[in-house]
Amino acid sequence: MARQLPPPSSLSPYALEFLNSNLSSEVDLAGAAALLSKLRHQSDDLAGSLSELNTELLTHLTRHLSHSERVMSLFSSVSVQLEDLRRISSRALCDGEPSRGMGDELQAMAKEVARIETVRNYAETALKLDMLVADVEDTVSSSKTSTLRMLSSKNDSEDKCSVALRTLKLTEDLVASIVKQNPQWVRLVTAVDHRIDRALAILRPQAIADHRALLSSIGWPPSVSNLNADTGTSVDDQNPLFIMQGNLKIKYCENFSTLCGIQELQRRRKHRQLQGHSINVPLQEPLWVIEELVRPIIIASQHHFSKWIDKPEYIFALVYKITLDYVRCMDDLLQPLVDESMLSGYSCREEWISIMVSSLATHLAEAVFPEYISHLRDAGNPYSRNQARISLLNLLDLMIDFDKQFQSLAAQSGIIPSGVEYNNNLEKMSSLIVFCDQLDWLDIWAENELAETLDKLNPEMEDERNWIDIPLQVSQLSDEVENKCPLISTAVHRCLNSLIERCQALPRVSLRSRFVKLTVGPVINKLLDCLLQRCLEAEGLTALTDEASLIKVSQSVNTAHHIECVLNEFCEDIFFLEMVSDPNAYEADGSTTKSSSESSENILFGEIKKLQGFRTEWVEKFSTVILRGFDALCRDYIKNKKQWQEKSNDSLSLPRSFTEAMDYLHKKLSTIEEGLNKMDFTRVWRSVASAVDKFLFSNILLSNAKFHDGGVERLDSDLALLFGVFTAWCIRPEGFFPKISESLKLLKMEKKLLQSNSIDDERWLKGNGIKHLSSLEAQKIVKSRIFSS
Repeated sequence: MARQLPPPSSLSPYALEFLNSNLSSEVDLAGAAALLSKLRHQSDDLAGSLSELNTELLTHLTRHLSHSERVMSLFSSVSVQLEDLRRISSRALCDGEPSRGMGDELQAMAKEVARIETVRNYAETALKLDMLVADVEDTVSSSKTSTLRMLSSKNDSEDKCSVALRTLKLTEDLVASIVKQNPQWVRLVTAVDHRIDRALAILRPQAIADHRALLSSIGWPPSVSNLNADTGTSVDDQNPLFIMQGNLKIKYCENFSTLCGIQELQRRRKHRQLQGHSINVPLQEPLWVIEELVRPIIIASQHHFSKWIDKPEYIFALVYKITLDYVRCMDDLLQPLVDESMLSGYSCREEWISIMVSSLATHLAEAVFPEYISHLRDAGNPYSRNQARISLLNLLDLMIDFDKQFQSLAAQSGIIPSGVEYNNNLEKMSSLIVFCDQLDWLDIWAENELAETLDKLNPEMEDERNWIDIPLQVSQLSDEVENKCPLISTAVHRCLNSLIERCQALPRVSLRSRFVKLTVGPVINKLLDCLLQRCLEAEGLTALTDEASLIKVSQSVNTAHHIECVLNEFCEDIFFLEMVSDPNAYEADGSTTKSSSESSENILFGEIKKLQGFRTEWVEKFSTVILRGFDALCRDYIKNKKQWQEKSNDSLSLPRSFTEAMDYLHKKLSTIEEGLNKMDFTRVWRSVASAVDKFLFSNILLSNAKFHDGGVERLDSDLALLFGVFTAWCIRPEGFFPKISESLKLLKMEKKLLQSNSIDDERWLKGNGIKHLSSLEAQKIVKSRIFSS
């Protein structure tokens, strides 16, 4: 009597799938006997394998039992010895015998017990690790040989990679505890790591191969040619990751989680192995599962990329379109799987974007940039070179805009990274990363960017209309101080801003520093050359004696002052402060070595010092020119020593030469004030005042002239005129003429006070307000005073 078939509901899904695949037609039914024989043969093979595994397990258990018995015998022996020791100790105390050496014996016994316990723990741990690693190796080996999976229940049909991963995690947990609790077991940990490395060298490629096969089975990648096709359906409806269903989706999610788990395990192992070492190795690699999604898409896009080398905007548009179309899939479908895998610190959106950008950067470095650089170097005439330069700068413009788009797309995740994370993300999501390994390309970019900037700036410098002063605030951070500034300085400021904005897109501080050195410095040097040439022309024509030449030099000094303020504001920006703190900041010649003094200076310090030196030089020339004319006009006034010997002030009048000298001073300083900025003009009039003070003091008061009462009154009247000239720029001008003011004060003192013996006492001088004259100078001035009888 034939046996009745069981109802379909009682069969497992795997049994139903097997029957449907092998007995789907009458022809298959005819071969049922052969199939049965094959299944029985395979069943016998598996039964034999199971028997061998049971035998191996029994061997391990027997070995463990034998080891445990040896340990128990050791403990029994220790217990007997301790009991004997206790009896001996008690007997010795009863008999009154000394217990000398008992503490030493107990200490030695305790050490022996601890040693035995350590050996036992080591043996048990080593045995446990050996069993775990052996399980991993067996699973990996069987996965590699791809043995036929038989029908079984769902719990017995787990993927071998998942089983191996769970065992590997248990092994890593145990190894981590060993490193923490018993760091001296270095050889055991090294041996386990070596065996695990060999297992992972097989397991990871196998898991990736399985993942690629699953991606191929679900139809990934989608056709790049259909991305722009108007099919009337949404992007999600064409996304294989969204439309997969049933067992295929379950298998994909399991394999996805397994691959993420292997990566997390690798990261844990690397962190443990590098702990305690000062090696700077990035622990967070790109997400493997996202790399496997990007790789086939980029391969499929290579055909289009190769046709668009001369039209790079199409390449960037295609990559952005692909990235944008599938970014929602990363957030909604894959991010939960990553979170379930306990792979911390990863955002699928950011990984998708950064790997797409990295793949594009690789293509640019391999195929696009070499082509553009070759065209630039092979250009035989100025027109061809100019066209090549325009093409290269256009490519860089596209790359900068492309990076901004992708960084904006990544920022939509809502996660605000910290400073270090922001810099890392900037580097991962920048196509300009191509310059990190090709500094000569960065130098070429800077060279062409500089040439483009100077081509725009040279006509501005040659246009005299741009040298007209306009009111301008020195600094947005300072008070409301208006200053004169030619239009050319605004043009230079605009060019500097453009260069700095361009290099802000570079992903590393060292690259930005190098770019700034190669571009901003030469622009400042070009400006200084132009300013110096204009000043020398003005000086050569009239020796700065006429109003036009003074105004022309003032315009150049104003420009230098404004650009110096601009550079100082740049130095306070975080963009430049990062360059100061970066130890790898490149110099223009490629050197990375910095002295201790340079390490605390801003990268623009040299340019600022040059501008300061230029201003100082020509401000001093203003003072020199004024003093030269003042000296010539005062010559007769200085020679006339009889004027100080007048005994009365009846015919007191201002000398003509001195009046002309004062008029000259006022006129020249007013002209310079009209053209020069306030800061530098203040330096000019204070320098002139100091020089006039020393000039009059040495040529009048120390000239052995004799001062009668009328001469002192004349000197007082003349100095009042001098102080009046400077009242336009200060409230108390006599404070800027300390020597002649204090000399006049001495001359106006009473005879009785001056004839005392306290003149040579500096404390007396300071007590009477004489602080800028030495005792010798004061004595000489007092001796020149003639009092009327």
